[in-house]
Amino acid sequence: MTNTYQIYLISDSTGETLDRIFLAIKAQFKNIEYKIHTYSFTRTENQILKILSDAEKNSNSIILYSIVDSSLAKYLANISSDKKIPCFGVLGDLILSFSKLLNQKASHQPSGQHVLDDEYYKRIEAIQFTMNHDDGNLVKEINKSDIILLGVSRTSKTPTAIYLANKGFKTSNIPLVNNNSIPKLLRENPKISCVIGLSTEPERLADIRKNRMNSLKETENKSYTDLEKIKVEVEEAKKTFKRYKWPLIDVTRKSVEETAASVIKIYEIYKQNV
Repeated sequence: MTNTYQIYLISDSTGETLDRIFLAIKAQFKNIEYKIHTYSFTRTENQILKILSDAEKNSNSIILYSIVDSSLAKYLANISSDKKIPCFGVLGDLILSFSKLLNQKASHQPSGQHVLDDEYYKRIEAIQFTMNHDDGNLVKEINKSDIILLGVSRTSKTPTAIYLANKGFKTSNIPLVNNNSIPKLLRENPKISCVIGLSTEPERLADIRKNRMNSLKETENKSYTDLEKIKVEVEEAKKTFKRYKWPLIDVTRKSVEETAASVIKIYEIYKQNV
């Protein structure tokens, strides 16, 4: 365990921000062993002392913190320095810089990003809408969508739609079997919303479908995983996207987050042109 880094994530809120930041940092370094210790809603000096007492017992402790109370953040930094534990704040300098730039004091309110404002309720509404319009459901209402995703089976339509919903986008996703599987409303008005096709390499799609069938213990639907049939299916889908002039995203080597980022870029261009 001597080469295992003990990563202490200390937050005065849920800790979500720190989790994402550490994931981004970790991705830049290969072959590191680590153990994460997460401490959320840390808002007193006594809590910090207890955490640092534990961290002090390990030789490879590193602290990342997200605390908006400047005096408490300074306390954590000072005690960590006394104990010779590397300690890095992820918000302090940014808040100070923005405070100077905007010429106003920061509220230093913990969980400030989780307030129940209009943006929050918009996001909840988008999530509800997206769940109700998953996998071709309620197609008569697709004109209410911000974004419509189309693609053959297992091209990450649902996870991408849910991710977009969490960003506040009302998203419908429709499985593409053939031209007739496209809702009539959409065929008659291809620009009714921001419509985007998702595709992937046939070989990769075949593997994904086989794994899916194995997990379901399904063996009868051989055509679903047949590579030659998948190649035709993918090619026909691409022709459909081209016919209706819908942009296409190849998700083969993209994470859901990367696919969603590409979708949002296309959506922004779409909005500028409507």
